[in-house]
Amino acid sequence: MFKKILIANRGEIALRIIRTCKEMGIKTVAIYSTADKDSLHVRFADEAVCVGPPASSASYLNIPAILSVAEITNADAIHPGYGFLSENSKFSKICEENNIKFIGPSADMIDRMGDKSNAKDTMKASGVPTIPGSDGLIHNIVDGKKIAGEIGYPIILKATAGGGGKGMRIVWEEEKFETQWDAAKQESGAAFGNDALYLEKYIEDPRHIEIQIVGDQFGNACHLSERDCSIQRRHQKLLEETPSPFMTDELRERMGQAAILATKSINYEGVGTVEFLVDKHRNFYFMEMNTRIQVEHPITEEVINFDLIKEQIKVAAGIKISGNNYYPQMHAIECRINAEDYNNNFRPSPGKITSLHTPGGHGVRVDTHIYAGYTISPYYDSMIAKLITVARTREEAISKMKRALNELFVEGIKTTIPFHIKLMDDKRFVEGNYTTKFMEDF
Repeated sequence: MFKKILIANRGEIALRIIRTCKEMGIKTVAIYSTADKDSLHVRFADEAVCVGPPASSASYLNIPAILSVAEITNADAIHPGYGFLSENSKFSKICEENNIKFIGPSADMIDRMGDKSNAKDTMKASGVPTIPGSDGLIHNIVDGKKIAGEIGYPIILKATAGGGGKGMRIVWEEEKFETQWDAAKQESGAAFGNDALYLEKYIEDPRHIEIQIVGDQFGNACHLSERDCSIQRRHQKLLEETPSPFMTDELRERMGQAAILATKSINYEGVGTVEFLVDKHRNFYFMEMNTRIQVEHPITEEVINFDLIKEQIKVAAGIKISGNNYYPQMHAIECRINAEDYNNNFRPSPGKITSLHTPGGHGVRVDTHIYAGYTISPYYDSMIAKLITVARTREEAISKMKRALNELFVEGIKTTIPFHIKLMDDKRFVEGNYTTKFMEDF
């Protein structure tokens, strides 16, 4: 087992990893930017080293600085969390070359699944259902229009290096293709330094359902059932729940087996998520694979009583998994609490938290790095907390979430708490009748 793990991340996920490491008797090293010097992950780690100024490119994405910290602190492993360098194959490879264990998949696995065009080709070859689309990248507008005409509109253009909804454009008719092509290339080039695009048939009003998987170094893989992530705004998830109210036992089994097939096809090592779009007829199509821990992992932990961070660390240390699949015994919901003004088109709201009260009680979990007096920086993602409730039924989990949301006070900044309170009373949500289009009519 590792003696010391450097956590190449910040905020609540860094704190989450520190907690599991402490329980496992593993020392921790936090890195931080000057903007995060007062963050809780800095306070609770065994050691903390500043890696640069506020800009991510000069701190949390600064590979030479991070590796220098690992070297001077004698860390034998690096946990990347999510975001930042978590799906960076170059970082994984450099860690390996420096005899530091990257807690996640190898560079080759990340390349095969992190590049969306490559991932789709890999899944197709493995027999996992995929959305009809281009065979790899599209090299010019003429080819793109031809493929779109063969598939039939609407289609969606996607950045091969994409994430977070960037570099994605829906094209409803041929006349709009060129405009949307230019917009998608410009956005993906600016966001990822890579403007390569591919296209797929656009599945109207789908559910976004992901399967949690684990694979070890011995070729074993298992799934831990699904999470429904369909409530999104601009492709950013706002709420997740498990089990999905749309799921059937038969569909869960089929999607779970497809996810295991995807995992085994690349001999995947670590914790990951296979994401699918599911249409109204319960046909499902591979969308992408996230080769890291997910923001929404706590709801899976709650319904199967399982520490996914611990499992990540054990797998990275060469410990074999049981190979058993896991199924939800409870119902859990996660609300992402963001520092955003819901009544002002979700405008970011950085600033100092003057007062804070977090809810408690049976079946309530709060994953957060904030405290009264803490300043929310404008430099990073706006998520400040994850509020999770778990109960025996979906109805009880919703009731518990209503109560918890009304106990959660964050003063000094605007948050999305009012949005989530309203969401809990929405008839479509209460009935479990929602798709990825939910927010368009909310």
